[in-house]
Amino acid sequence: MTREKFRFAGQTVKVRNEIPKFGGADFIIEDYWQNVTGGLSWMDSNGNPAAMMYAIRTGSQGFDVPIDNEVVYGKIGSLGYLFHVSELILPKEGE
Repeated sequence: MTREKFRFAGQTVKVRNEIPKFGGADFIIEDYWQNVTGGLSWMDSNGNPAAMMYAIRTGSQGFDVPIDNEVVYGKIGSLGYLFHVSELILPKEGE
């Protein structure tokens, strides 16, 4: 099951500075991971490199990330990554 398109899809945002190895990077949001995969949660994306890297990264970093599906897919440069919305600096309402 897909969900409504992420309201910041298509926008470039910054990764929060406290996120190891990615802090301050420009991240181009494609959409919620569930929409990109046709409804599959990142937790059920067995064997997917981006989902595996996300699980490893969030499990080992000092920044607490909720375990839910508020996860978006996008690109830093030419590579695809997953980030929880709490790891991103999103525009405030009306920006």
